[in-house]
Amino acid sequence: MAYPSLMNKKLLFSVLKHSKLWLFISALFLIPSILAIIYSCIVNPNHAPLKLGIDFTGGTVLQYSVEQKLDIKDVQNVREKLVAQGVHNPLVQSIEGPSGDIISIKMPFIEQEDGETSLKVDSALAEALKNPELIQTNSVGPTLGAELLKNSLSAVVLAFLGIVVYISFRFQYEYAAVTLLTIVHNLIILIGVFSIFSILFNMYMDSLFITAVLTSIGYSVHDTIVVFDRIRENNRFLAKKYSFAQIVDASVSQTFARSMNTSFTLVLVLLALYFFGGTTTKDFVLAMLLGVIVGTYSSIFFGSVVLNYVMTKRQPKVVEAEA
Repeated sequence: MAYPSLMNKKLLFSVLKHSKLWLFISALFLIPSILAIIYSCIVNPNHAPLKLGIDFTGGTVLQYSVEQKLDIKDVQNVREKLVAQGVHNPLVQSIEGPSGDIISIKMPFIEQEDGETSLKVDSALAEALKNPELIQTNSVGPTLGAELLKNSLSAVVLAFLGIVVYISFRFQYEYAAVTLLTIVHNLIILIGVFSIFSILFNMYMDSLFITAVLTSIGYSVHDTIVVFDRIRENNRFLAKKYSFAQIVDASVSQTFARSMNTSFTLVLVLLALYFFGGTTTKDFVLAMLLGVIVGTYSSIFFGSVVLNYVMTKRQPKVVEAEA
């Protein structure tokens, strides 16, 4: 259907025509995400929705390159050798590196002067693997880890409050409330998906993940504001002639190409970083990639559908203009 004075060409598609489908897709991701978050908060020792990495709990991670292809038996063998050497509760993972596999070992914090523990690790790896070579060491003390966790959570809360203040001044109440709901929608899915990854693949949350969450929030808000601003402007001048549903469909269609082109370009960059970048940033890039995709979807489909529902409940019905 075309709206002659609202736009000069036919709509690309009607978002509201399939509003139940968009809400179903959101529910399809929200329900498992919420369940995963609740489960993780119950079973994790720190009651966090994700397993906390050494950035927040303190500890030492040692990474060794090896001249062989690692499998589950190799990882189990390394752990058994470490325990036999007296290393307490080591977490062993294998990582596919650009030039060979990498074995990653997380253990309680090792002091710089504690050479005995390092010798135990070297001895265990020499028995279990072929020519292991230490390539990276990352240590965070327990006190610093707790402080970093506190500061990271404060950053997330302050960012959210700042967004609330900005949106409250930028839009009227209904627009602001739906924008905040869209942010919560995105956060639940992003954290929930990584909570599932944490359960299935033993993935940990570090400070880079917090950075990805904050960046994703900012991107989502920006994309949502672009769509909602167009809806508001069209509604200001055409509310007497067209129904709010017509205005939403036309506004989304007007901003669709801009939103998709921007997101597609960013997704291409993130995919290149994920497949060709370093192994240490893969989780960060994956979080960014998921945040961009969910943010784009929610600003176009979820947010516009919810906003139409809210506004049509409070506005008088308008007879639709003829095409």
